[in-house]
Amino acid sequence: MVKNKPKIVAVIQARMGSTRLPGKVLKELLGQPMLWHVVNRVHQAKTLAETVVAATNQPEDDAIVKLCERQDWAYFRGSVEDVLDRYYRAALAFKADIIVRLNADCPLIDPHIIDKVIKAHLSSGADYTFCGVTGGFPLGLDTEVFNFKILERTFKEAKKDFEREHVTPYIYEHPDIFKINSVKATGKLKHPDLRLTVDTKEDFKLIEAIYQRLYRNGKIFYIEDVIDLLDKHPELTAINAGIRQKKLGE
Repeated sequence: MVKNKPKIVAVIQARMGSTRLPGKVLKELLGQPMLWHVVNRVHQAKTLAETVVAATNQPEDDAIVKLCERQDWAYFRGSVEDVLDRYYRAALAFKADIIVRLNADCPLIDPHIIDKVIKAHLSSGADYTFCGVTGGFPLGLDTEVFNFKILERTFKEAKKDFEREHVTPYIYEHPDIFKINSVKATGKLKHPDLRLTVDTKEDFKLIEAIYQRLYRNGKIFYIEDVIDLLDKHPELTAINAGIRQKKLGE
């Protein structure tokens, strides 16, 4: 008897209410909203069955929903503060067996890395697999993969505000309970010094400079291309070098 393949669903959390750069997810980047670029990059991942934009139920996020409807993207709306609740209910609604957590403020998210983390998760038998700065990757490539039963348990057991807001702390802070796996950066990908997420106007200015040099209509460029560019033009990384990453709970 052939075992059914698990349904792997990427859930991209998106909201208009950023504190440092309001409306950033729909900020125009080379003629398209930033979220458009994020979703189209995620769509290139080969291991995903579906991609869902998880917006909030606030009126300001109606604009995100309108974009999803125009583009025929799957979407879900849920709690503003309890993002764990939003993820759990989105996973239920789309019958996900495995969830890939991504952020709408990472317009250089790489489909190859998404596939790599998913494959590592499946082959390791882990409850939770991730890649990020702690593993040597640039900030902005963060990819978290976890099984639905783990999300459900976390939804029921996580009580602290920051555990609910940031979805996965309850998992990775309990290696005694969960089997945790991490994917480490190697070779030229090992660049934890690079800040490639968008949280401020300086961050967006850097992303815009990268897109202006690398983006060609309808074609994806990859993180290796970005690192090659920044190695050749270190003056670009100075654009957001002074930005401090917010810590959990700030």
